[in-house]
Amino acid sequence: MALLDAALVNVPGPAATLDSRNNKRRRLKILFLSHYFPPEVNAPASRTYEHCRRWAEDGHEVTVLTCNPNCPDGVLFPGYRNRLRPQQEMVDGIRVVRIWTFLAANAGTVRRMANYVSYLFSAPLGALRLERPDVVVATSPQFFCGWAGVVVWRLKRAPFVLEIRDIWPESIVATGAMDKAPFLLRLVQGMAERMYRAADRIVAVGDGYRERILASVPELADRIDVITNGVDLDFFSPDRPGVAPATAELRRRWDLGNRFVCAYVGTIGMAHRLEVTWQAAELLRAKGRDDIVFLNVGDGAERKRLEAEAAAAGLTGRVVFTGRQPKDLVPAILATADACLVHLRKCDLFTSVIPSKIFETMAMGRPIIMGVEGQARDVVLGAGAGLPMEPESAESLVAAVEALADNDALRARLGGAGRGFVARHYDRNVLARRYLDVLAALVHAKRRSVAAAR
Repeated sequence: MALLDAALVNVPGPAATLDSRNNKRRRLKILFLSHYFPPEVNAPASRTYEHCRRWAEDGHEVTVLTCNPNCPDGVLFPGYRNRLRPQQEMVDGIRVVRIWTFLAANAGTVRRMANYVSYLFSAPLGALRLERPDVVVATSPQFFCGWAGVVVWRLKRAPFVLEIRDIWPESIVATGAMDKAPFLLRLVQGMAERMYRAADRIVAVGDGYRERILASVPELADRIDVITNGVDLDFFSPDRPGVAPATAELRRRWDLGNRFVCAYVGTIGMAHRLEVTWQAAELLRAKGRDDIVFLNVGDGAERKRLEAEAAAAGLTGRVVFTGRQPKDLVPAILATADACLVHLRKCDLFTSVIPSKIFETMAMGRPIIMGVEGQARDVVLGAGAGLPMEPESAESLVAAVEALADNDALRARLGGAGRGFVARHYDRNVLARRYLDVLAALVHAKRRSVAAAR
């Protein structure tokens, strides 16, 4: 563990933000609503934390209104209690207010919906105890967190920014969780459109999301900003002290040996269709490729089923499931891999999705096997950072894995290209400043409007 501890030191980057009018710092009071926040390790938690940390470092007063950490198992993390009275803690300069919600694992539609809806009711109650902010930001997923932002906006009478990371109800349909309830789908669609119209600004994480929003509410074209996902280049760096020795420790821990490691790192859910990994392992076994192992790092609704299927197929050791790992260990995990898999089921909606894990993988200099069609594939292939595969095709995954396992020079070329690409285009510091500029401009415009009306 001593070797691993050396790899867990986070090196924050600078995040200076200046007022565009007078070149002086403007202190904002930002209230950010997010269903997820560290120590949870999913993409919404990480994105919210990384932006808010930089804003707090820049001198802004940032409050995050969130749940007590329990995702994905529906079990409270050690040290937390799910009480009716909100609890507060300080995390890297961010005031984190944790509210009661109905706890549910990331599986099963009814209990998960109860978890989501409970946030909708608890968040406004928690916000009543807080001072009035300069701006309210709410991030979706999940959908009812966005609606909680609408309610808090009305209560606090502050400008409202809606961040869209998932398009509802399409994203639920894409996972197969709500494909037999047309009335409910129409209801959610109507609620989504009202939510979009309530926002003063909408921040979408990609151009594809912007286009899908405008397909529903075309009149909002001048209200939408695109702030893509990005990566902390200091934290996700192959040259960080301790990363190299930590990879050796992880290979021993998970009995990977000197085999070629194809790693998937992230949520193991219905949308990810990771049965493709054990199916590919089965094909490789038939070909006598004992030198390749699939490493699935993370947890989610499908993990237990997939692990049982792999074991039933006699693939234990060829497909390794590690369970949930701490965020601070992710750089070392990525460095342990020889290639990383990014995969989503075949679905039209996912052609506009750009998973944040592609930027983290590229930052660590690892080639990507890209099992997502559309914009994400365009980014990876345009960067020269990976190989494509057909989603849900074990044969296609095998071909990509063997191509990389048998060609050291190809792996090095793709990995190096990825690191350079994200450094030029997806630096989280730059993106956080751009996001803050959106918030500051909105607050300034609202203040001018109020002053002019007096």
